[in-house]
Amino acid sequence: MTLANPVPQPSFEPRVPFTPIGATCAVRPMVSLAGFTSYRVGGPAEWFVSPRTLEDLRACFAWATAEGLPLTLLGLGSNLLVSDRGLPGLVICTRHLRQTQFDEETGRLTAAAGEPIARLAWKAADRGWAGLEWAVGIPGTVGGAVAMNAGAHQACTADILVKAQLVTQAGETQELSPADLGFRYRTSILQGDTSRLVTQATFQLFPGAGAAVVTAETRACQERRHATQPYHLPSCGSVFRNPEPRTSGWLIEQTGLKGFQIGGAQVSPMHANFIVNLGNATASDVYRVIRYVQEKVSQRWDITLEPEVKIWGEF
Repeated sequence: MTLANPVPQPSFEPRVPFTPIGATCAVRPMVSLAGFTSYRVGGPAEWFVSPRTLEDLRACFAWATAEGLPLTLLGLGSNLLVSDRGLPGLVICTRHLRQTQFDEETGRLTAAAGEPIARLAWKAADRGWAGLEWAVGIPGTVGGAVAMNAGAHQACTADILVKAQLVTQAGETQELSPADLGFRYRTSILQGDTSRLVTQATFQLFPGAGAAVVTAETRACQERRHATQPYHLPSCGSVFRNPEPRTSGWLIEQTGLKGFQIGGAQVSPMHANFIVNLGNATASDVYRVIRYVQEKVSQRWDITLEPEVKIWGEF
């Protein structure tokens, strides 16, 4: 079944005059966010900036506060659906905040917020440090992994996190422990909190396992995900949280929704908890598939599937 859907247009234009923040921190108006999300859909940011230093990040917060602009914090955009209408205010993209440090004495890895967590998994494997193998298939950043307690293969960020450093909208630095972060399944107290941003995180890993052993396990984790999930098409990964004891994928498949399609968005025939962009999807297409799946699963099983994907903007 395939339905059509019109593409909504942005409902705003930049409301404040441009003010340069810094030589390495150019703020740009009306930047399309489609290229900054794994779904490859979404409208423009009213203002967009990608700071490279902590000082630039503080300046971005200060500028948004002075202009009264709402803030949106964006990592790799892998667990995200942005409205075709775009996002008002300032979108701060953290993907250029990158730095890693391996402490040989303690076995701890400290990484900046913009580091891809999957790349860290390979770096750790090359050193023979165990503990991050599960993260190899997660297409997100360190900051995003902390905020959402990313996980896979019965492991998660909370298992290895020692501490996270944050900066507040007022420019102050905070250091939070796992207990402070209130970790639960795929979430933390940072979800939806735009008043502060993870700038770096420290993880406890386990040196001495041997590069060959850790690399083999990391590769096995990657292969298991690629064998069962449609990585060949744009998606956000798993769309819905698993309502124990069933998985969302099983419920959706048993409801007969594999292959269901609206516009260019489709419930993957390979894995029912993935909604994929066949190449011409809009954010509205994806959103309508999400709501349709929720409705049909609720009718069949009396279970309301809760989205794991973050949905931003007006739909």
